[in-house]
This record gives sequence, structure tokens and C-alpha cells, in this order.
Amino acid sequence: MTSRFPEFRLGKVLATSFTATLTERCGDAVERIPVPSRLVDWLAVNGLAVDSCTTAQLERARELRESIHAAATAAALQDPLPVSAVEVINDRSTQGRAAAVLTPEGDLQWRLGSASAVEDALGVIAADAIGVITGERDGRLALCASPTCRAAFFDTSRSRTRRWCEMNTCGNREKKARFLAHKHETPGPAK
Repeated sequence: MTSRFPEFRLGKVLATSFTATLTERCGDAVERIPVPSRLVDWLAVNGLAVDSCTTAQLERARELRESIHAAATAAALQDPLPVSAVEVINDRSTQGRAAAVLTPEGDLQWRLGSASAVEDALGVIAADAIGVITGERDGRLALCASPTCRAAFFDTSRSRTRRWCEMNTCGNREKKARFLAHKHETPGPAK
């Protein structure tokens, strides 16, 4: 992977990890898949290796990403799901022809078709989003407490009270800001 691009934020939930290919949505947005080759990289890292990706496929992937984000955000807020987002997610899910296979180690692996591998990969991501949004998994959708991030994430913590999409990024940044604000409010010793 090329170092001139921002690093990927990887999580354990495929759909919400995919939405994290655009971060800081309410601040200075960081696009982590700016070119087709970066989508190829992201898919490979997430077990959905494809040989290539066109600009049109990247645009379809970004449309899916934004639809998943919109639907997951609505679900986290317990608002009605946006109709257009649901349509895109369903469309990508039904276009994919990936097959789930069991490895000898007992793991799930996706077998993508050779003719439409990117569409197959997007179908897997869309199907995962459907499972997350419909509550088929143990956990809850939440929104990052960082005012510049507001990423939708899937909270599988024991108490289901996680506040940050990632503690190493948003959580640390917010805690540091609170510490510095408190430090400036507290008068130092008199000289």
C-alpha cells in the first residue's frame, strides 16, 4: 500500500469499517479511497481481494459507503431509514454474486466471481450492512462522540456504552482537548 495515502481505519465489522474510508465527516474530511487502486487495497485487507477497479466502480462503492453511513446513522438515532440509502444498499446487495465458503480452519471466506469481482465485494459489504442495521448481530449501532467525526460504528462492548469510533484516534483527541481546556481554566500557583 502506498504511503502517500492516509492509513485505513480497520475494525471488526465490515460495513462500518467501509464507512470509515471517509473520516472526519463533520470537520476536514479525509478520503481514504481517493483512487480505484486504494479501493482494491482496502478490499484486499478485508478479505475481498479483487484484481482491479474502474473509476465507475469506485463511484458505486462510494455511493454504497455513503448510503450505509446514512442508514446506520438513522438506525443509531432510531430515525426512519432514508429511502434512497435503502435502495442503494439493496441494489448493491442483489447485484453481488459472492459465495460464502468455509475454510479448513473453520473461518468464513468470500469467493468472488471473476467477471464482476468489485460488484461481488460491494454485495458482501451491503449484505453485512443489512445484517448490522436490522439488528441481526449482537451489538448496537452508535455514533462517535467526536463532533468532527460522527462516524457510525458497531458497539460490541460488554456494556454497549462505547463513545468513540476508535479510542486511538477520536477518543484520544477528545480527551486531550478536554485536558488542555481544563488546564487552561485552572490557575497555576502564584509567583
